[in-house]
Amino acid sequence: MNTGLRITTFAAALAAAFGIAYGVGGGVGEISLRTGSTAHDGHAGAARGAGRGPGPAAAPGGLQTSQGGYTLDLKTPAVTAGRSTDLRFAVVRDATGRALTAYQEEHTKELHLIIASRDLSLFRHLHPSRAADGTWSTPLELPEAGAYRVFADFTPRGGEGLTLGADLTASGTYRPAPLPAPGTTTVVDGYEVSLRGRLAAGGDSELTLSVARNGEPVRDLQPYLGAYGHLVALRSGDLGYLHVHPHGEPGDGTTRPGPAISFTTSAPSPGSYRLFLDFKHAGEVHTAAFTVRVDRPAQQPDTSATPSSAHHTEHGH
Repeated sequence: MNTGLRITTFAAALAAAFGIAYGVGGGVGEISLRTGSTAHDGHAGAARGAGRGPGPAAAPGGLQTSQGGYTLDLKTPAVTAGRSTDLRFAVVRDATGRALTAYQEEHTKELHLIIASRDLSLFRHLHPSRAADGTWSTPLELPEAGAYRVFADFTPRGGEGLTLGADLTASGTYRPAPLPAPGTTTVVDGYEVSLRGRLAAGGDSELTLSVARNGEPVRDLQPYLGAYGHLVALRSGDLGYLHVHPHGEPGDGTTRPGPAISFTTSAPSPGSYRLFLDFKHAGEVHTAAFTVRVDRPAQQPDTSATPSSAHHTEHGH
């Protein structure tokens, strides 16, 4: 899927001007992530905008409001911090100007709505309701003022999966938060979650996240949206969006309900990324968050002239 890299000047200004603080799990400990590995894509269509199969990764999704003949029409572009608001939006067909009403279900839902703060410290995975006219809505209360990005992740019936993005602001006094330090472990709601694997730029990577509680591995994770875990990666700065799903699924005879959940994904470029893992246990959904960094590969020395030089030395030229 070809996803453009266009970002409006307004979005870029908001990214620099605003931030938000919110209580999701924070990473602890350093992780060094390299570029350049290649592998197969473990889930067809799992990553919106990520590479499909071997080779360089495509651009991430969510950077454009319009793509593939559809536009995300955010009818509630501003809310007041600390106040519950009915967030409303529609996916509009560019050719007709009418709202899309025919969706293909992906992981038990017609549309997945992601909301993230520009500093990546707030993350919400929501499932709004759709009216007959194609307008989606969901109650939303943002705890702090600042700038946010809204992602609509969906597949039109008979079409390809898309992730469209739009900017959302919450008015009030804001306090920007720095991006949490990179780490391989985090604690959320009493659960300890660890990250293993290296995220690579330009190729597929294997990541495994393991869940424990009170020092004991959690082996009875519950299905959530048709899987034992869902992982979203957002690139710091422009909030380029990667939506990946785990290997296997509940009831397939081989996938265990924890403690480990494995994913295949790729980073489109070096930089800092925020990973958000949703998992369900004891009837509750929890979100663990990590910051990871993808570094540029070390530059290899140019040895292309070596054979020629050796030949000249041998013959005294």
